[in-house]
Amino acid sequence: MHKILLVTPPLTQLNTPYPATMQLTGFLKLHGINAVQADMSIELATALFTREKLADIFKLCEDKKLTKQHRNMLMQKEFYIHNIEPVMRFLSGRDSSLAMRFANPDFWPASKRKPSEDDLEWAFGLIGNYDKAIHLCTIFMRDLTDFIRQNIDPHFELIRYAESLCIRLPEFEPLQRELEKPLSFIDEILLQLFAERIALEMPQYVGFTVPFPGNLYSALRCAQWLRSHRPDIKIVMGGGYVNTELRQLSDTGIFDYVDYITFDDGELPLLRLLTGGELIRTVYRSKSGELVYENFENQENISFANLGTPDYEGLLDNHYINLIELTNPMHALWSNGRWNKMTLAHGCYWGKCAFCDGTLDYIKRYEKAPVATLVDRMEAIMNQTGISGFHFTDEAAPPAVLRQLAEEIIRRKITVSYWTNIRFEKSFTPELCYILAKSGCIAVSGGLEVASPRVLKLINKGITIETASESMKNLTEAGIMSHAYLMYGFPTETATETTESLEVVRDLFAKGWLQSAFWHRYAMTIHSPSGKQPESVGAQSLQRKPNSFANNEIPFTTGKEIDLDFYGKGLNLATYNFMNGTGFDVDIKTWFGKK
Repeated sequence: MHKILLVTPPLTQLNTPYPATMQLTGFLKLHGINAVQADMSIELATALFTREKLADIFKLCEDKKLTKQHRNMLMQKEFYIHNIEPVMRFLSGRDSSLAMRFANPDFWPASKRKPSEDDLEWAFGLIGNYDKAIHLCTIFMRDLTDFIRQNIDPHFELIRYAESLCIRLPEFEPLQRELEKPLSFIDEILLQLFAERIALEMPQYVGFTVPFPGNLYSALRCAQWLRSHRPDIKIVMGGGYVNTELRQLSDTGIFDYVDYITFDDGELPLLRLLTGGELIRTVYRSKSGELVYENFENQENISFANLGTPDYEGLLDNHYINLIELTNPMHALWSNGRWNKMTLAHGCYWGKCAFCDGTLDYIKRYEKAPVATLVDRMEAIMNQTGISGFHFTDEAAPPAVLRQLAEEIIRRKITVSYWTNIRFEKSFTPELCYILAKSGCIAVSGGLEVASPRVLKLINKGITIETASESMKNLTEAGIMSHAYLMYGFPTETATETTESLEVVRDLFAKGWLQSAFWHRYAMTIHSPSGKQPESVGAQSLQRKPNSFANNEIPFTTGKEIDLDFYGKGLNLATYNFMNGTGFDVDIKTWFGKK
């Protein structure tokens, strides 16, 4: 039986493992396949942020032309070298005794990110030393990341390495050229770790999950090493980036690095590949150099109820680190805390929003599993990880499933905490919110999108401002924190509608019904209803033919365009103040200043 090593390449979030490999490992083991996994993201961070490696980095920069900030860091290199390992121990929870010391702003060197004493007291109070220390340590880490990126490796980021290379990649050639360059300092560390992992596991297959553009470069660097040193190993690639960007692939260049690319849920394609069955939703390059799409449109899948329980074996010894870059408590959930990740259902039960990739399988195929099975999975994961916090990563957790889940958790007398994505709809009554809070729900995030009645109807969101506000009120009164995803720049949206949306958001914050929000600039994608039929939302596509490599975002024009950069700055500035409890009495137009 073939053995497969499933790899999360750098860099994803560092506080908890990305869920793809755990889900695939659990499923493949269920079918008797020898599957192991590695999170190269946290392994790279752990190997890089050491005294030895920081000393090497500062030595490499001694004769370089540096900015004033980085010259100061170089002058204080002993501070950074001496403290990096204690910081990593503290951020990973292995030495909490450092909290009092690290919470003192005077301990740290000067930084443009360093907050004032008043800001720290507002965010953390007088005794919130642990989170305050994590925040100040995060600033320390971000400053080091900037130093490395500007002076050692231009692609380095603490999260989503080399994303700028891959975020819009119509052709493969620019990435190919980058991969032909000599290895960077970061590349060498990564490949040493990867080579050690290959020698340890001795797999016949390696599968890379590429959830984001920022994982593609490092996945291909590892694949390149395999091609050179272990050409006998077959290489498979899948994940969110592949599913959204590479469905119209015609350039064969990526197959110099990988053997197979699988699409949509990876369970069945991998199972067929590893057991010699008929390939499904798998693309490869034939011996004659042509792309072969095997059963690409085939809808056959493993049912959600039969996917099995995510398996964390191989990841439990990693020292994941907590980070708090923004002091807003909802933002902190994404990067702070070790969360077990699960889904409560497959796909989205609504699936009609004009801006969403609703034609893709991960959204359009809605399936449920018995709630008893879901809670069984939760208990199994808790027993394996020792962690009782869950992040349910659904597109939108169905209210009926949430109710049954909460009732089952209460019935079994399990103590857990969890948060998830929802739709702010009328189903979130005071009674449901009370039951959710009693079962352990601490926070939700959901799309309010454009708080304009006309545009909400145009995007087919299926909610109204009134029902969304009511659900937020009910959630807040039950003690559940709410975060709203907001959107600007939707086709035909006027400047007046944009400012009116901000007024609605201000009122929600002022009433205390909304605790966190973030504005996203609308992007038209090829898999969304608005991308399939731009004219349905008053837009016209400017793309005449598919790109040879990545295809996702579509350039478009509309007859009613506004200055999106101008309004984006105002929206974000205002919302930042609202989240900090200020600016409610400021005229909305003031936030946008003058052009």
